[in-house]
Amino acid sequence: MAEEQFEIVDEEPDAPIATPTAADDSGEAGVILASEVLPSTLVLVPIGPRPFFPGMPVPLQVIGPERLEMLKRVLSSPARAVGLVLVKDASASDEPENLYSVGVAARVLKVIGGDVDRVQVLVHTLSRFRVDAATKTPHGVVANVTYHHPRQHPATVELRAYSLAVISTLKELMQVHPLYAEGIRAFFAHSNMDDPGQLADFAATLTTAEGAELQKVLETFDVRRRIDRVLGLLKKELEVALLQQKINKQIEEKMSKNQREFFLREQLKEIKKELGLEKEGKDAEIEKFAARLEKLVLNAEARRAVDDEMSKLKILEPLSPEYTVSRNYLDWLTVLPWGKLSRDSYDLERARRVLDRDHFGLQDVKDRILEFIAVGKVKGDISGSILCLVGPPGVGKTSVGRSIANALDRTFFRFSLGGMRDEAEIKGHRRTYIGAIPGKFLQALKSAGTANPVLMLDEIDKIGASFQGDPASALLEVLDPEQNSSFRDHYLDVPFDLSNVLFIATANQLDTIPAPLLDRMETIRLSGYILEEKVEIARRYLVPKQAEKHGLAKGAVRFRAEALRAIIDGYAREAGVRGLEGQIKKIMRKAAMAAATWGTGRIVVGERAVETYLGKPLFTEEAIEAPAPGVVTGLAWTSLGGATLQIEATAMLAKGKGFKQTGQLGEVMVESSEIAYSFVMANLKRLGAEADFFETHFVHLHVPAGATKKDGPSAGVTMATALVSMIERRAVRERLGMTGELTLQGRVLPIGGVKEKVIAARRVGLVRLILPEANRKDFEELPDYLRADLEVTFARHYWDVYAAAFGAPTGDTDRRRAPRRSGSRRAGAATGAEPAPETAASSRNPAQ
Repeated sequence: MAEEQFEIVDEEPDAPIATPTAADDSGEAGVILASEVLPSTLVLVPIGPRPFFPGMPVPLQVIGPERLEMLKRVLSSPARAVGLVLVKDASASDEPENLYSVGVAARVLKVIGGDVDRVQVLVHTLSRFRVDAATKTPHGVVANVTYHHPRQHPATVELRAYSLAVISTLKELMQVHPLYAEGIRAFFAHSNMDDPGQLADFAATLTTAEGAELQKVLETFDVRRRIDRVLGLLKKELEVALLQQKINKQIEEKMSKNQREFFLREQLKEIKKELGLEKEGKDAEIEKFAARLEKLVLNAEARRAVDDEMSKLKILEPLSPEYTVSRNYLDWLTVLPWGKLSRDSYDLERARRVLDRDHFGLQDVKDRILEFIAVGKVKGDISGSILCLVGPPGVGKTSVGRSIANALDRTFFRFSLGGMRDEAEIKGHRRTYIGAIPGKFLQALKSAGTANPVLMLDEIDKIGASFQGDPASALLEVLDPEQNSSFRDHYLDVPFDLSNVLFIATANQLDTIPAPLLDRMETIRLSGYILEEKVEIARRYLVPKQAEKHGLAKGAVRFRAEALRAIIDGYAREAGVRGLEGQIKKIMRKAAMAAATWGTGRIVVGERAVETYLGKPLFTEEAIEAPAPGVVTGLAWTSLGGATLQIEATAMLAKGKGFKQTGQLGEVMVESSEIAYSFVMANLKRLGAEADFFETHFVHLHVPAGATKKDGPSAGVTMATALVSMIERRAVRERLGMTGELTLQGRVLPIGGVKEKVIAARRVGLVRLILPEANRKDFEELPDYLRADLEVTFARHYWDVYAAAFGAPTGDTDRRRAPRRSGSRRAGAATGAEPAPETAASSRNPAQ
């Protein structure tokens, strides 16, 4: 294309253009230089991103029909000159306003060739010029220009010093950055070092400065100012080159060090391999798994799985993703305690000492545990046993489980099931998932190191369910003695024997545990502690424990018995001792503060000092008010222990009958109140009351405290007695409490939580209790110290309750059977009754 449109021109860059001769100052004819005949009008060629400087050959690429036409016109002109001007904004159009006002004139030397719409052109830059006026034409921008030809300057000392500084900097740059070396040597070989302007222009082209900075150099016509500006650019370039050299050196040293360490490690590996001291990674892994297998007793299916996986691992490359999966699987298979059983201790005396050492009271629980160990001694093992310790928070369920492990000399491991919603937490994840691991049970066995540890499943009553599965259902296989001998985890997918594990679950209540799961466990109830027990627990265990934790010497803080009673009664009335321990911590912190500040010696905490340390009591005196008509004290059970309820009844004259219950009563309790209302209404004649009493009165029954939810059937006899007391306007006997479910026929049905209710009665000072006849055995199994000094009436029918509370009914002419009573008769300790599904609470213990 170039040969068809353009004449191929080939001239030497330094050849002068033939021009008419003129006389110089001496009057002799001479040759006029090309710079002196450059046209005053130039076609401007936009360039970027850097400007060009005079005296250098420059290759250009001309693109587009308009610029090709412009080039054709230039080639046809006598001077073949164009103006090269830097654009201000490369993304904008080639308008005159987008061009700088100073450029460099260049002569076209050669059209190298090209395609249809582009050619390569070699030009030689000649001289600076300033644009006087520019016009946009169809063939490009044409401008009237004024040239600034270089003049010969006298070699002043200042310019010579600048030139030497530039040359010295160029030499330093050449040593630091080899890429500049060839161009600098060529310039030094073919250029005149006595021309500071040419030296400055060349040095500027070597820098990596921005186009705007180089344009300022181009626009600086004064040689001294120009070379000064270029010297600054060269110094910056040298600093960048030195920093780059430093960075490269650091990287090379680091890479060299890493490479050296790598080669040394490889050499060391080869040496060890030759000497038989070390094997490769995969071989070492295989030998490690084989060594583990020699100490394990795997079942047949697990042995086959291990052999298959070992064979697969031998042919896999270590960098393969499947290698990691297979290695992790073998690691879990070989780290589990297959066949590793610790030897059980069935020494009953030692077990009794351990239980007595770790816990005060709980005699019925201790007896159950000793019976359990005795069965294991007779049988030879205690496999297939799942215990469930049920009781309020803080009564020592977890510590009892740990004591059982110590008594049996087994490893103890605990994990919580509370809030667990994913079945995979129990049975593991399948190996197809990234990051899959076995379930909690196999993880626990790995940590325990034996196949027969004591595993405590804490908070089993708070296990959940979600779209990810039902963990409670997954537990059925784990806790079933008929199935857990071949428990199959999803990750391992081989049977593992869990039948030797002693599972101990803990719960605050049984209501939320699924019936199939509860059926697999043997329940042991921890009912809580009375005040005397808490005092001893604090004195024997809590105070020494907290003194040690707070860095206080033994005996540095001593609590008087009355102080402990004040703390328990005013600040920690819950069934357990967790709140009591918290209050003791507060006092210990203040004692530690006193010891650190004043160096105080022994501190004795008396009853009066309790309020100083702990502030005002959290609970007021829980004393039962003097009996009044319509007010009767009932006994209730909650998940936090026993409680007392003072049920109130009142009647107002009205045109029609009505009955209202308040106190946030649950459905079952509302039904109990309606049964009591109907029973009393049906027996008004026997009670000697007016037959139309309920027809003319509106009755209101209230169960304080109103902010606490309550439910359960055991308040039936209490509600009926409150209604009777209201009708007869007669109070019940002093310090009397009662509990029992009532039917429409007046029968008194058994209830649960007898021990908790008796504890609550003793706490508030009740000495007379009315219990269902069917709960006589539960009361007689209570420890002696709980039954002491109590007058108990066991009722089969409501009239037994009436007789114990008021005496014989006013309108009853028949002689009723005398109510059965149990005074302060003592009986041996035995297991307490399990509470029925009922809840009630006072303002102290909200129902759960």
